Amino acid sequence: MRRRKGRAIDGILVLDKPIGASSNRALQRVKGIFEAQKAGHTGNLDPLATGVLPICLGEATKFSQFLLDADKTYQATIKLGVQTTTGDVEGEVLEVCDTAHIRLADVEAILPQFIGLIEQVPPMYSALKVDGQPLYKLARQGIEIERKAREITIYSLVIDGFRPGLSAELDITVACSKGTYIRTLGEDIAKALGDLGGHLIRLHRTKSGQFSLAQSISLEQLNELKESDGIAAIDSLLIAAEEAVNHLPVVEISLKAGYHVRLGQAVPVANTSVVGMARIRQEDGVFLGIGEVDQQGTLAPRRLLASTNE
Repeated sequence: MRRRKGRAIDGILVLDKPIGASSNRALQRVKGIFEAQKAGHTGNLDPLATGVLPICLGEATKFSQFLLDADKTYQATIKLGVQTTTGDVEGEVLEVCDTAHIRLADVEAILPQFIGLIEQVPPMYSALKVDGQPLYKLARQGIEIERKAREITIYSLVIDGFRPGLSAELDITVACSKGTYIRTLGEDIAKALGDLGGHLIRLHRTKSGQFSLAQSISLEQLNELKESDGIAAIDSLLIAAEEAVNHLPVVEISLKAGYHVRLGQAVPVANTSVVGMARIRQEDGVFLGIGEVDQQGTLAPRRLLASTNE
């Protein structure tokens, strides 16, 4: 068996992704800086987008799906009156119309229809796959296929600024569920204002799950810290893998039960009201991973840290 190159380093880094880089490119940069054996990101951000992109290293990749499924918060700027092929500045302009008649009150009047549980049609320029083929690849070939609307939730939608004119600009902050396309939201807002075109000229993610911009670090800062203070300094930035699942309740088990869990065996748990997915923690405070508790109070391990599975 070939030995994997790099360090066996575990944890989560909250990256402030730069503009112009794909999520995968940013991931590879972080993996290289940490000299890590294994790394994975937690959902794509468009090259246009900047902001919070949690990167999972080592064993933390086992819990990346929970961050992929987490709620997100974005700041965006929509240019009204200009429709593009991609819904953002990277696309070709399809249509331009005058927006001088649009006022802030008009925007305030239509926004409530986008708050709560709504349906959204995914854009053609997206990584969503149909029959194994990403939609953006089809779009680049000039192929457009019918997409089914999907339910998403917009928890809040706040106007941060509005600049009227021939091509008005609207700044918004959006808190939303997974699977929300802010480009599509921008187009839909423009359409609701009188069948106008619209596209994103700025997209900045400020929160992904429990991780915020305040916890993030840029690639440049990460490189500089490693060069000045060494690899131990950047290792200290890593957040424990358990934080990816800190929304789950904790089930505490004895050291003896922990031994069996590490062997992949189910164990009974006493004095717990937890049913469903939970974090597994030994009585000595060691986090083992996640498991599922059934109605009878039996805990079955589902995903364990390799360091505990010995």
